[in-house]
Amino acid sequence: MRIMGLDYGDRRIGVAVSDAFQWTAQGTGVVEKRRNGSEIEEINALVREHEVSEIVVGLPKNMNGTIGPRGEICIAFAQELREKLNLPVHLWDERLTTVSAERTLIEADISRKKRKLVVDKMAATLILQNYLDSKTKR
Repeated sequence: MRIMGLDYGDRRIGVAVSDAFQWTAQGTGVVEKRRNGSEIEEINALVREHEVSEIVVGLPKNMNGTIGPRGEICIAFAQELREKLNLPVHLWDERLTTVSAERTLIEADISRKKRKLVVDKMAATLILQNYLDSKTKR
C-alpha cells in the first residue's frame, strides 16, 4: 500500500504519493480548494486510485516549535480526513518545506508563473519524502 502526502494551503492542496515500497515520494498533482468543501471527495478519489493506506498532512509550525493559526487549520483538516476517509492520518512538521521547494525551483530557473503551478505539489513531495525517510531510519 502507498502513503499520500498533502501540503494544505490557502487555495490549493499539493498531493504526493509514495511508491509501493514506501521508499520514494512522487508529486502527483494539486487539488483546488472549493467553497463547498468538495476537495475531500477529490482526495478520496485519489486515495482509491493510488491504493493509499495512510495519509501524511504537513503541519506548519512556528520556528520556535509552537503551533499557530495556520497549524490549527491543518490539524482540523487532518481530523476531517480521518473521519471522512477512515484512514490513519499523520501530521508531519513541515517547517520550511514550501520555502525549500520554492528555492529549488528558483535554482532550476523556473519562471515565477510556472513555480506557482508546481510549488504545492513539490512541497507535498518533500513532506512525504521526509516522512518516509524518518520511517526507514527507525
